[in-house]
Amino acid sequence: MTTDPYARTLLHEAIATASPSGSEEAVVTALLALLEDRVDEAYRDEVGNLVVRRGEGPTRITMLGHVDTVPGDVPVLESDGALYGRGSVDAKGPLVASLAALTALPREALTGLELRVIGAVGEEAPGSIGARHVLRTQPQPDYLIINEPSGWDAVTLGYKGTYRTTIRATRPSHHAAGPDPTASDDLLDAIMRVRQTLQDAQAEERAAAGGTLRAFDALQGKVLQLRHAHDGLEERAEAVFGMRLPPTWPPDRVASLLDGVDWPSTVTREDGEERLPAVKTVADGTLQRAFRTAIRAQRGTPRRVVKTGTSDWNVVHEAWPVPTLAYGPGDAGLDHTPNEHLDLGAFDASIEVLKTVWQRLAEAPVDRQSPESS
Repeated sequence: MTTDPYARTLLHEAIATASPSGSEEAVVTALLALLEDRVDEAYRDEVGNLVVRRGEGPTRITMLGHVDTVPGDVPVLESDGALYGRGSVDAKGPLVASLAALTALPREALTGLELRVIGAVGEEAPGSIGARHVLRTQPQPDYLIINEPSGWDAVTLGYKGTYRTTIRATRPSHHAAGPDPTASDDLLDAIMRVRQTLQDAQAEERAAAGGTLRAFDALQGKVLQLRHAHDGLEERAEAVFGMRLPPTWPPDRVASLLDGVDWPSTVTREDGEERLPAVKTVADGTLQRAFRTAIRAQRGTPRRVVKTGTSDWNVVHEAWPVPTLAYGPGDAGLDHTPNEHLDLGAFDASIEVLKTVWQRLAEAPVDRQSPESS
């Protein structure tokens, strides 16, 4: 397979420029400098998103990725055909694959297309500020491709939703040798009650499904943060409890479940802003077929996957009810790890896949299918 030196330069620059959530300006600046004169439009928007466009055709396709990463210094190096570095998989690699494909597409192939690649800020942080700004400022596309790692020969057809709630316990301060429980004891009691409630709900779902549930279809919960403090008069304990939601558990259903928990009298609960439903698309459609054809053209065997995490797809899917899936090179099992790295052969193959997909979509009538699965 041919290696595009410009694509590799884009990738190395993106990975070498640190951009944890809230500090994305440097990487956007670096990419804008490399994209100059190769696209029709490229700029940083009001919240810091990278926005790139080529073509003015009737079929609008948007690739929505993100430029921010989780914290952590993973030394940038190339070894044994892979590029190591924070964000190489999640998700600068997938984003740069779209940018490289966009710049490499022949001008004549753009006759029927308007292509946008957006590198959102804040995807790894609560609130998804970048994606929400995109909804307010960018036109709705005919097709949406989320730039997240699926593997170069696979597409992602769904992500679980997310729900976070803060559980707090408060008690008057007292001597540790006394008989009364602490606020932390009450908090742990409350957490166990939540866990039992989730387990009971899942037992019912599992029975209805014939005894088994895939991870994607299971309601999962875990403690994300724990804190304890006292000022000599009052002691406080707090936990952030996070849940991953399958399609059968929209946020309102989870809220009703939590409202039914028998909470200790010293405990209160406050739901956070992160209440995103799961997303899942159909297995077949114009967009899916275009990817299958393009992957086979690169001698791959197309695969379909679903993810137990979330992405900006969860944020935009209600406002943009268009055919959508996620695609990008990289092993998602390496997300957020100290060993994060991207296979460069897979990166090259994904660029060719995207170019073929876009050209096939330009030649096909726009698919007006419902993006939701049955």
